[in-house]
Amino acid sequence: MKKFFVGLCAATLLMTGCGGGGGEVEKKSAEPVELHVSAAASLTDAMKELATIYEKDNPDVKLVFNFGSSGALEQAIENGGKTDLFFSAAQKQMNLLEEKGELVEGTRKDLLRNEVVLIVPNDSAKEIKTFEDITGADVVHVALGEPKGVPVGQYSEEILTKLGILDAVKAKAVYGSDVRQVLSWVETGEADCGIVYATDAAVSDKVKVIAVASADTHKPVIYPAAVVKSSQNVDAAKKFLDFTSSADAKKVFEKYGFAVVE
Repeated sequence: MKKFFVGLCAATLLMTGCGGGGGEVEKKSAEPVELHVSAAASLTDAMKELATIYEKDNPDVKLVFNFGSSGALEQAIENGGKTDLFFSAAQKQMNLLEEKGELVEGTRKDLLRNEVVLIVPNDSAKEIKTFEDITGADVVHVALGEPKGVPVGQYSEEILTKLGILDAVKAKAVYGSDVRQVLSWVETGEADCGIVYATDAAVSDKVKVIAVASADTHKPVIYPAAVVKSSQNVDAAKKFLDFTSSADAKKVFEKYGFAVVE
């Protein structure tokens, strides 16, 4: 009988404890809410830093980012891609989603401003001092964003059209799938120059800015943001969206060269 009792106690020890008060099984802590954020590639550095700050103060939330061209992100949302928030680098893509009823009403807002700049590799020996100079014979490859889906490519075409040099530049253009690819090609010297946002040039120590596009050559570069209607975490998404307009977020955005829309 004694052996039987010892065996029984050992067999049940893990479930109820034996001889000492039968402790309860601990409940697993709830998993954090995952917020899926689709954001323009030019926001990569700023968003990653914001996530570190936000998750520290909100341990019940985990931010999952999808960075890319605003056009590709907009298409993915339309096609049912899992997204709670969308941060676009242009109004066009946000307008398309709003027209199709894909946004939570009342959440859309203009968040940031940016500038468009012409860059060259740091060690460039090319005679490029203005946008017009990229039509010169010594410039072989000009890196641009693909204009159909990449906002910086759309702004670039507006600028080049205004300056009357679009056709000449198109003959030597190489088109990137997002602004960071354009930046990369100039950094590595695969392109003699490229047109990117001022904020992208600011995060690279391998390129230099040659010229800033005049405001009258293109539409204002405004970054709108909104909660996506298909979100399963609308309240949490609204809370993070509100945070991106906070004083702490403003410091981060300005650190990376963005101007905050007041």
